Amino acid sequence: MSGDERTNRRVSRSVVLPLADIELRVSRSSGPGGQHANKTESRVEAVFDVEASTALSDVQKRRVLAKTGPVIRAVAQDERSQLRNRELAIDRVVARLAEALHVERKRVPTKPSRAAQAKRVETKKRRGETKRLRRVDDRE
Repeated sequence: MSGDERTNRRVSRSVVLPLADIELRVSRSSGPGGQHANKTESRVEAVFDVEASTALSDVQKRRVLAKTGPVIRAVAQDERSQLRNRELAIDRVVARLAEALHVERKRVPTKPSRAAQAKRVETKKRRGETKRLRRVDDRE
């Protein structure tokens, strides 16, 4: 991991998120695990405050607020290691932020070409002819 990755995460082409904007909270993990789980604080909760962010423009903040709300939160307690759970929680926050920032492209309606229309009609005629040849003539 390079020095830049320890301080920043790339969310999209235009957004680089400083890790200082993500608040990390640790606590004891739930579930099985015996003494290790009972004594170590390996559960990590990552909280990103959209409105207080320095990495997002006003337009981007409005888009994220509309899709996710004022806070993006992710919890990781999958691994035994707090360090690994910290990475997972940060990755999940970054993924949710990237999803919220994604802008759907407007679909440009197109018409099928004349050749495509002709090919479709020809295929339908051929298929109809095949079915017609399979018929047993019951009308006699």
